[in-house]
Amino acid sequence: MEDYLAVEHCGETLWLLGDHGIYWPSRKALLLADVHIGKAASYRALHQPVPRGTTEATLTRLDALLAAYPSEQLIVLGDFLHARTARAPATLARLQAWRERHAGVNIVLIRGNHDRHAGDPPASLGIEVVEEPWMMGPFALRHEPEPHPTHPVLAGHVHPVHILRGRGRQRLRLPCYVLDKQVSLLPAFGEFTGGWNVDPAPGTRLYLAGAGKVWRLRG
Repeated sequence: MEDYLAVEHCGETLWLLGDHGIYWPSRKALLLADVHIGKAASYRALHQPVPRGTTEATLTRLDALLAAYPSEQLIVLGDFLHARTARAPATLARLQAWRERHAGVNIVLIRGNHDRHAGDPPASLGIEVVEEPWMMGPFALRHEPEPHPTHPVLAGHVHPVHILRGRGRQRLRLPCYVLDKQVSLLPAFGEFTGGWNVDPAPGTRLYLAGAGKVWRLRG
């Protein structure tokens, strides 16, 4: 297994990345869904004990992807900031430093449900914010996994995972990509995001992501 798996989808070659994103080589574009910056900080603001360092871990992973896959565009399929409480000064300072490291990358955020609650990112981050759907090549890029009348959809929102079960009652829950003719799903990129178990219909392609690798399960 490689760090990515190249697939043909709707006439385009897409690389499904082991670290939960899609690289579109012909467009030099990196697509991510559900980054949820500041989620742990938002939970701590509610006095819930959760791990620290998740924002830094998410941004470090994103640094690595932008270094490994030459990207002129970074497109976020919704939920960049988790909530208004994610706009803590320390979180925004980390984001600003990260943005300055990648000043040459054009960033587009397609508003998701959490973005509408959190508010748009600060203007200093230089992120273009658009409503869904955002058309690019043959695809309608969305946050919500809803069909488009004329274009196949790439979406996020549901944080798809799939459960593998062994004969000895073993159980392994992994993030996954779901590729379908109408609506396809990306796994959540952010740390500490949870997931929704999917069991796609026959004919839908399912790819698991684990330990930085990707492999096709079925379809």
